[in-house]
Amino acid sequence: MSKAYKKAGVDLEAGYQSVALIKKEVEKTRRPGVLGGIGSFGGLFSLAAYKDYREPVLVSGTDGVGTKLKLAFLFDKHDTVGEDLVAMSVNDVLAQGAEPLFFLDYIATGKIKPEKVATIVSGVASGCVKAGVALLGGETAEMPDMYGADEYDLAGFAVGIVEREKIIDGRSIATGDLIIGLPSSGLHSNGFSLVRKLLFKDNAVDPQTVIAGKTLMEHLLTPTKIYVKEVLPVIKKFSVRGIVHITGGGFDENIPRVLNPGQGVEIYREALPEAPIFAFLQEVGKLDWREMYNVFNMGIGMILIVGPSEAEAIVRFINDREEAGARIIGRVTAEPGVVIR
Repeated sequence: MSKAYKKAGVDLEAGYQSVALIKKEVEKTRRPGVLGGIGSFGGLFSLAAYKDYREPVLVSGTDGVGTKLKLAFLFDKHDTVGEDLVAMSVNDVLAQGAEPLFFLDYIATGKIKPEKVATIVSGVASGCVKAGVALLGGETAEMPDMYGADEYDLAGFAVGIVEREKIIDGRSIATGDLIIGLPSSGLHSNGFSLVRKLLFKDNAVDPQTVIAGKTLMEHLLTPTKIYVKEVLPVIKKFSVRGIVHITGGGFDENIPRVLNPGQGVEIYREALPEAPIFAFLQEVGKLDWREMYNVFNMGIGMILIVGPSEAEAIVRFINDREEAGARIIGRVTAEPGVVIR
């Protein structure tokens, strides 16, 4: 034990205890391809099971949870943000048509509290199980000069695999294609700087306020939905021309990322699912509805852009398997921009 290091604010023993506490959670995420266990300098994953790929391409994604963590600190609730962390990366990998394979996490904190770290990682492991990915490794860093004792930040990194000719990049999207929306679980992990300002800085809203049967706190910390098990079977069975993960920037910034020059979309507002938390935010903050679509997912966390002839069959296929609430919410147009009707 380094007494000098501990006096400087870094407790090595707490770090070792954290690793011991998370081993069971990590073990739940094992999948074929994982070699070894946690504790090595690098995580090992064999691609031997993917020898049937003619030209395999690895797809990577990295992200964090953003200022949603401030609410985890405020409410002292840390069991869901790890799932957010996984979702943000694996959904991005999925949007390229890839099957996510493994995930790594990074936790930086002012003071390692083993039980808290274990709670965070249990959320990460839960997200990995939902995504079907292995939690291949990670790092927990104690940084007392960077963070307060009760503060932490999270970052994650996912890797997936796709046949090169099956990469989904939007190039085949055509005017008249239909847009299938997959409902979100709520706010996901975007727009929380605005959320905190509206609810707790500009207005002192009680976190126990009930909205559609759930407290505001529960709405705010509901983890980002993971779409892997809904979307992968669709990719294998149908022709999907574009996939959009609706994250920061809402509809306006994310949908155009997959469109071709000169294309736009028309979104049917009446086709979107009811999302009471967004209506509540709009009312409290007195925000224009159009601005809401530029910040939040408005109840749709992922969209698939498909040919008109397959759209209804894809919606039925998803809903028969997952009861996911998939629906057609718009179409691709020849006018650039995102129009909400």
